[in-house]
Amino acid sequence: MATKRPKLKVISLGGLQEIGKNMTVFEYNQDIIIVDCGLAFPEDDMLGIDLVIPDITYLRKNVDRIRGILLTHGHEDHIGSLPYVLKELNVPVFGTRLTLGLLENKLKEHGLLEKTTRHVVVPGEFVKLGQFKVEFIRTNHSIADTVAMAITSPVGTIVHTGDFKIDYTPIDGDILDLHRFAELGKEGVLLLLSDSTNAERKGFTISEKSVGAVFDKIFDDTPKNRIMVATFSSNIHRIQQIINSAYKTKRKVAIIGRSMVNAVRTSTELEYLNIPPNTIIDISEIKNYSDEQLVIITTGSQGETMSALSRISSSDHRQVSVKPGDKIIISASSIPGNEKSILKVINELIKKGADVVYGSMEEIHVSGHACEEELKLMLALTKPKYFMPVHGEYIHLSAHKKIALSMGIPKENIFMMSIGEVLEVSKKDARINGTVPSGQLLVDGLGVGDVGNIVLRDRKHLSEDGLMVVVVSMEKQSGAMLAGPDIISRGFVYVRESEKLMEGARKAVADALDKCDFSNTVGWSYIKNLIRDTLKDYVWQTTKRSPMILPIIMEV
Repeated sequence: MATKRPKLKVISLGGLQEIGKNMTVFEYNQDIIIVDCGLAFPEDDMLGIDLVIPDITYLRKNVDRIRGILLTHGHEDHIGSLPYVLKELNVPVFGTRLTLGLLENKLKEHGLLEKTTRHVVVPGEFVKLGQFKVEFIRTNHSIADTVAMAITSPVGTIVHTGDFKIDYTPIDGDILDLHRFAELGKEGVLLLLSDSTNAERKGFTISEKSVGAVFDKIFDDTPKNRIMVATFSSNIHRIQQIINSAYKTKRKVAIIGRSMVNAVRTSTELEYLNIPPNTIIDISEIKNYSDEQLVIITTGSQGETMSALSRISSSDHRQVSVKPGDKIIISASSIPGNEKSILKVINELIKKGADVVYGSMEEIHVSGHACEEELKLMLALTKPKYFMPVHGEYIHLSAHKKIALSMGIPKENIFMMSIGEVLEVSKKDARINGTVPSGQLLVDGLGVGDVGNIVLRDRKHLSEDGLMVVVVSMEKQSGAMLAGPDIISRGFVYVRESEKLMEGARKAVADALDKCDFSNTVGWSYIKNLIRDTLKDYVWQTTKRSPMILPIIMEV
């Protein structure tokens, strides 16, 4: 009897039905490879959380089978989790020069640089990992050195596009390798995983080069005033164009924001940024130049609280303050959920007399993701048998599914997956079969995964209704109340202006304890629940609020 051939398993641990923390696992027999290892930023209800990373329980259990982590590009949503993941999975990492350069900054901070094996790859190169052979293919995106991957397995070839757009006039001159995608399509692609971020948008994404002309115009129209530009620190091509416009108008460029300084330094060392001599100055030198001689490139395009632009807008930055007439360009689109933060920063800048260019006022930002026609072209070139839209909320994946249907891919061959679901693929068929542990781990300070839903629920409760602490001293044997109840309020009411309410609360708790029969053996947990329930009822009847109530019993 013939032995059953193993199937290829494709498992997403992040990046499906969400924006960020992209991570895809490919497994065949005893070999596992991982594509990308990103993070997401916390949502508004994740109080106090710094970062969100994928749950890697499944990978931890199978660490001996992991042959490597392969990176498509250097954005946070594709490399940001690596410092946390590599502490648990010490496996080799493969990426292009700039991607690994940006990663090395993170590994240094976490003390992992010496322990992590890193392999630089170039487009066109093949890497053999167990029974997988991975080819890196040049693509375009809003960061340099971006690649897609063609993964050859015993069951067939899988193409993972990573984040991409088709830019015929890229800043570095390296056009996405359409020829190679077409060759792969001719040879036969079993499964395509393709970027869905802009699947809802019609037409084509505009070339990054178009932004350069807009910067030139704004700089020419602002001959006397200082110019500041906020953009993503990883968008090296955008930074290059800002520097080009500054050089043409004989301005010096100062860089602020830690991530921006790191990205510019790394990109310059690796020769991805071409900076004319004597163009960059230290931020401390700006006082030596007049306004018409200066451009400041900064972080903070998303209104992040601690970013340089936010601190400038609130007059908290040590070296830069807004002057009336400053031209401030926010060269980025808002990530969903950040709109309020960005608007707050813009309002503060305008109040201080700045002329702020943002949103659709000028073509100061173009997307790094493919729109509908480019996604169609990718499907037409690769001609996959099976299709799995990735990287996006459900609405984006669904729009991408419609595009694939319009291109003639049968409905049963398109897989709308959820995180943790296992897609099993063979030469003849593909189906969803089971799940693996998945989800998210929350990073709070130095703690990873120690804050879960219950802690978040408590934080939410505290943030909405505040806290009341009830302290009672009781005699251990008899249960007689010796002192108290004393009630402390935090974030519920201001005690000095609510003496009547607090006195009523004390009386309600004291009366309940007086009525309680301590002659029977009553546990402290019963008394705590009695205090909690009594106070909860009293406060709700009096104020229609539900603060968190913490009873503390001191045994004497």
